[in-house]
Amino acid sequence: MSVPVEEVSGTGAVLRQMTVDDLPAVMEIERTTFPADAWSESMMRGELNDQPRTRHYVVACVGDAIVGYAGLAAAADQADIQTIAVLAGHRRSGVGAAMMSALLAEAARRGAETVFLEVRSDNEPAQAMYERFGFERLGVRRRYYEDGTDAITMLKKLEREGTGHERS
Repeated sequence: MSVPVEEVSGTGAVLRQMTVDDLPAVMEIERTTFPADAWSESMMRGELNDQPRTRHYVVACVGDAIVGYAGLAAAADQADIQTIAVLAGHRRSGVGAAMMSALLAEAARRGAETVFLEVRSDNEPAQAMYERFGFERLGVRRRYYEDGTDAITMLKKLEREGTGHERS
């Protein structure tokens, strides 16, 4: 199966659609990045297999190695960033931002007007990245994560094509 790839400028990474064959590497990143509340492989497999109409997942690869992954759920006019993770050695290199850009572009392509996400209250680097992308804080979900950490809910309104500063 041929999967389209997109080079991530300046990172040495390429983005491509996630496949079931990527799950071993993705699950290793999942368990390393989110040790207290990692998704199970069956949950991730379900996202890929059971929900293709509403889900979009990408992986970031450097050479043959998967260094990050991200997922989107989109239905009607709303989308949710399901997950985004980058191996520690590749953080702050632009890989996470490239995956976020890809998810936001896909959300817009699918007709979403708003994109939501939850982020750990103790993950300041992720919060800063989301704010750079125009996400605004909505509120807090107390003790949302398995270890009792709060989640900050965030929202971004997408620009709709054909609106804005057009003149007729």
